[in-house]
Parts: sequence; structure tokens; C-alpha cells
Amino acid sequence: MPESHALLTGKTVLVTAAAGTGIGFATARRCLEEGATVVISDRHERRLGEAADALAELGPRPLAVPCDVTSQQDVDALFAAALAEHGHLDVLVNNAGLGGTADLVDMTDEQWSTVLDVTLNGTFRCTRAAMRHMVPRGSGVIVNNASVIGWRAQEGQAHYAAAKAGVMALTRVAGVEGAKHGVRVNAVAPSIAMHPFLAKVTSDELLAELSAKEAFGRAAEPWEVANVIVFLASDYSSYMTGEVVSVSSQHP
Repeated sequence: MPESHALLTGKTVLVTAAAGTGIGFATARRCLEEGATVVISDRHERRLGEAADALAELGPRPLAVPCDVTSQQDVDALFAAALAEHGHLDVLVNNAGLGGTADLVDMTDEQWSTVLDVTLNGTFRCTRAAMRHMVPRGSGVIVNNASVIGWRAQEGQAHYAAAKAGVMALTRVAGVEGAKHGVRVNAVAPSIAMHPFLAKVTSDELLAELSAKEAFGRAAEPWEVANVIVFLASDYSSYMTGEVVSVSSQHP
């Protein structure tokens, strides 16, 4: 992991789905290390508390607000709590997403709708809430977590691919709409980032196959994706909006 360079000093950053060991937690940690004040949320309240405790080793314990992004009431409460605590929000990282595996012919309406509601609709709800705060202020940054699956076909991932492609399209439109108000919206599209939760829900064979396709011959570490998110959240990406940045070493 590279040394920190205070890229986010003075900024308040909200990261959704930050509990556990994945990209969300890594992003919250890297933002703290880069000088930000961080707010974290997750639907898993116990794991959220554990994440806040772990991050407290770097400084003051961050505000941790339980939130299910499929609930507008939860989203409203999350942003209200963040603003009440810190007065303003500079950066939103939309990390919440849900996957699953099912061939299209076997996929149920519930499987389809659940993945779309968390991954795409949840990103929409949080993006809307952030923009309603950022647009009047005339500044702000939103970084969405998409996926290369929004571009590339993978068996069993119709719902996830559709949701992530939707996140990419939402990013482009929100970027255009936010530009005239000083609000930038970009996304990262990771290929594969290894962490314990992914290993629990994905077969070793598939993980090995996907890793072998990468030029580096391995999956990314969550912090390697988080570093790109930090760049997009920082002023170093001031001329970027509506962009989707691939975080991958795999090429068609």
C-alpha cells in the first residue's frame, strides 16, 4: 500500500456498505489515511460496529449509521445523521451492491428484483440524496462502484450485469447534470478484488479462472481499488465527471 499524501484533508466522506473486509471498508480506511473525516454505513449493524472499532485505531471513531439502501427511510436517516454530525458532506462513495449466480432461464423475479434494488436503485437513492445537498452548495463528489461485468458478459450474472451497467449509465447522466453545479460523479469498475466474503460466496474454481485472466495473474487487493476511488474523490480528478474507470488488468 502506498504512503498517504493527505489527498482528502478537510473533506467529509460517506461510504456505504463499509462493514466487513471488502472494498467499502478498504475505502473508508484509505480515506481516513488521506486525511478525511469519514462516516460509514451498512445494513449489518454488528459488523458495522466492528468496522467502526477497527477504523478507530487510526483516529477518532467514525460515525456509523445502519442503513439498508433499499429503504428510502433509511437513506434519509443516514444523510440526516451525517449532516447533523458534520454539517456538510463533500464526498459520497456508493459501494452498496448485491450479487448472486443464476442462469437467466432459472432466475426468479425475486432474484432479479433484489439485486437491482440494492445495486442500482440503492445507488440512485443515495446519489439523489447527496445531490440534493451538494447542488445547492455548489460542490461535491460522488464515486460509484460499478463492475467490469457491466461491460463484459459472464454466465449467471444477468441481474448483476444489468444493475452495474445501470450504475454506469446513472453515473454518466448524474455527471452531466451535476457539472453545472460543481458536482462531479464518476465510477470505478473493478474486475475482481479478493476478500474473505467473496471467497465464501464464490467457488475456488471460478476465482482461479477469473484471476488467471488478469495480466498480473491475481485478483486485486481491496485497497488497490480503494486507491482509485480516493483519486476520483480528490481534487486530482477535478476535470473528470461522468467517467467509468476500469480497475482491472484484464483486456478483451
